Amino acid sequence: MFREAVRTLLAVLAERAPGRSVEVRVPPYGAVQCVPGPRHTRGTPPNVVEMDPVTWLELAVGRLGWAEAVTEGRVRVSGIRADLSEHLPL
Repeated sequence: MFREAVRTLLAVLAERAPGRSVEVRVPPYGAVQCVPGPRHTRGTPPNVVEMDPVTWLELAVGRLGWAEAVTEGRVRVSGIRADLSEHLPL
């Protein structure tokens, strides 16, 4: 059930922010590419957002703010497009 909630909300993010410029990873349950911009095709993407499943669910439903999650180190970001604050909460 936990896995399905993570995957479902990742799919919602990809639908609401279509694109392939940012890879959002929530190991071990899933990853999506989203956000309009330059498409990434090979190797490690330049724009990556990674977090644990609990953090992802809290961000997606609005129980945790983006800035707070990043400041506390609960979300790891790399790249200039790796700011999902305008897309969260879902």
